[in-house]
Amino acid sequence: MSDASRVIAVCGHEAANGAALRGAVAPAVTVVTRGRELYRRVVAARRAGERCCVVPMTLGREPGLVADAARTLRALPAAERAGTLLAEPFGTPQHLIAWLRAAAVRVPATAALLVTAPSGDPFEDAELYRVASLVRRYGSHPVVEVAFGRGDPDPVEGVRRCRLLGASHVVLLPAAFALPDLPGVPDAGVECAGPPVSPAALARILAERVADAERRWAEHGDDGIDSGLSAADDHGHAHSHAVGEGHSHAHPPGAGHTHSHPRPQGDGHDHDHGRGHGHPHAHHHPHARGAGRVTRSNS
Repeated sequence: MSDASRVIAVCGHEAANGAALRGAVAPAVTVVTRGRELYRRVVAARRAGERCCVVPMTLGREPGLVADAARTLRALPAAERAGTLLAEPFGTPQHLIAWLRAAAVRVPATAALLVTAPSGDPFEDAELYRVASLVRRYGSHPVVEVAFGRGDPDPVEGVRRCRLLGASHVVLLPAAFALPDLPGVPDAGVECAGPPVSPAALARILAERVADAERRWAEHGDDGIDSGLSAADDHGHAHSHAVGEGHSHAHPPGAGHTHSHPRPQGDGHDHDHGRGHGHPHAHHHPHARGAGRVTRSNS
């Protein structure tokens, strides 16, 4: 990680407002919540003579975190903003799909998968159904359900649905930094696959986001803040691209995507994340808003 910048990881509900990352990232990384805490930490670091690089810690379902961080940084006094960069978000929905598919490969095909994450707004929750649908479509597990921490359905209900579909063994696939509590359901074997990104990959990807932001600043004088403001503009309409991915659009029915197959956990991307680049998508996917169940059992 760069010695030139104080790295500040700003967190929302995907990281339990920072609780899921404290102790998981290097001590040099400052973990904060959005809004006032982010503002205060940046101002303190800048007045101590440190440059800052802020990384939105979303796995792709929380584009509002990126836009909110950009608004906070734009409100900085001119002297503090001048030494502050906003990096690309930690992950995109395409990364999340790849990470979950890699985790699913290690789960026996006879088990049901329960994709879990903290509940967000209606569009963030609908995005999790889309992600889970693609995990099922391009995997070998006939039963894939979705559950939300403090949402509907919750993990207990999710396990019960898996049981009703004939699964005796259920594996939770967390789609967030925050790991769910294992639900207790009679006559059901339940376990958790662990975090979607390994500790080593967490450190590597965080360092890559910082390096990309510093390179973008050095080469183009772009601090990332203005482009970050539009991160959530299309959230809830078809799908939204993470800040800087160059375009926002709805795909007409039947339109294909170029795609890349995921590598093992923590290696879900193999391209530079500079703003304005074209990027590969996951496989062609539905964009239904508020989709229902994604399970399809073999009959």
